Amino acid sequence: MNRRQNNWLIVIVILFGLALWIDLSKTINIKNPFNDKVLVFRNTETRLGLDLRGGLQVLMEADVPANVTVNPEDLKVARQILENRSNALGVSEVVMQTAGDRRIVAEFPGISNPEEVVASLQKTGLLEFVDMGTNRIPEGTIIKTDYTQQLGSQAAGTSTAPTPTEAPTATPTVTATPEAGASPTPAAGGTPAPDETVYHTVMTGTSLSAVSVQVSQMGQYEISFTLKSDAANMFSQYTGSHVGQILGIVLDKRVISAPSINSQISGGQGVIQGSFTQQTANELAIQLRYGSLPIPLKVVESRTVGPTLGEESVRKSILAGAIGLGVVILFMALYYRLPGVLADLALVVYALLSLAVFKLVPVVLTLPGIAGFILSIGMAVDANVLIFERLKEELRAGKNLRMAIDLGWARAWPSIRDSNFSTLITCVILFWFGSAFGASLVKGFALTLGFGVVVSLFTAIIVTRTFLHVVLDNVKFGEHHKWFGV
Repeated sequence: MNRRQNNWLIVIVILFGLALWIDLSKTINIKNPFNDKVLVFRNTETRLGLDLRGGLQVLMEADVPANVTVNPEDLKVARQILENRSNALGVSEVVMQTAGDRRIVAEFPGISNPEEVVASLQKTGLLEFVDMGTNRIPEGTIIKTDYTQQLGSQAAGTSTAPTPTEAPTATPTVTATPEAGASPTPAAGGTPAPDETVYHTVMTGTSLSAVSVQVSQMGQYEISFTLKSDAANMFSQYTGSHVGQILGIVLDKRVISAPSINSQISGGQGVIQGSFTQQTANELAIQLRYGSLPIPLKVVESRTVGPTLGEESVRKSILAGAIGLGVVILFMALYYRLPGVLADLALVVYALLSLAVFKLVPVVLTLPGIAGFILSIGMAVDANVLIFERLKEELRAGKNLRMAIDLGWARAWPSIRDSNFSTLITCVILFWFGSAFGASLVKGFALTLGFGVVVSLFTAIIVTRTFLHVVLDNVKFGEHHKWFGV
């Protein structure tokens, strides 16, 4: 065995160990041995889809008149905002996809309170920055703003940018300090404002380009934000003329923070300071980042999927996979003898690597996704069958074993390459179809099959060939030809 094969064997052993570690772990937590600081943390639990775990499926539609055309880009942005907002607030493994030209399909595996999720999705998610003058309104208070009338123009497809009070073309934001001890989290049940004052909306969340949490030089948490380029100059004008006044942050007409403007800010960048903890700062940053939708949405259908069907599907799928894998392993060992046994070992490596990839990406496994993985096992075996048949032909032609291995692989490679790449092209088409029409089950099948094919190419090109050289280079074919099924 040459040095190159030795190197590949070392790589395969390392990958096998890492894959086994990932497959048997629920979390990966790597710490710095000198200061206990976490270097890598990753949740590697197997994620099951809606059909296997149960949960909630919701169909949402753009809440605009039927004769109004919905901008596909606005629908895509709304989907991304809802997904990020749900995940950031702790509803994990959410799958949201656009369906057609005005609908979004959302899946929430493992949800125990569907009513709360539906109620949350029905909110418009409208983020406003409101001129409150010198009146600091308590967090959680529900107020009226003059942006309500402008929502009608949004449905009609016209511009929705609010008109600022001082600057004719303004679109500014805040940079300020909330009242000491104030929490950015709105109260559970908001109370109406004491009067019927209609407050002016200076700008909406669409003017924000980036929002993040940072720690100041004093060690205090603060929220840093950046405005889009077309709003930076207007922001500077507004803050310059309203120093000392309150610019409230309002989500769905509920005050979530009421900071003061400390000074004029130029450049479109600023910070919101206050008595924030890490949690409250993160909560406010999430609301600022994901609080505004480009189009209004309504829930038109929701259904709960029970976990009983999922448990039964998982059990049968595991049984089917075990039977199929066992039959394949037995066939390879009986028909191809010693090379078949080596192929079975490569198949074990393939299965462990594939599962590790699914857990790291992570891939949310659905029933069709498991079917795609099982199908990819057949693709992995198919490559070995082609190699071994060519190997047997070269041995019958009188080649020595080392040469037969190399020639068998080289002459089988074009067929392996073409079959696997044609399958990958099909996977890309299926994945696009699932994304375009909201068919998450089709996406799951395409994703697991695609990953399986890529890993099977690695095992066919590297693992099987390395195993063949490691074991067979010193075997004399003339003395042990029965070991090869020739």
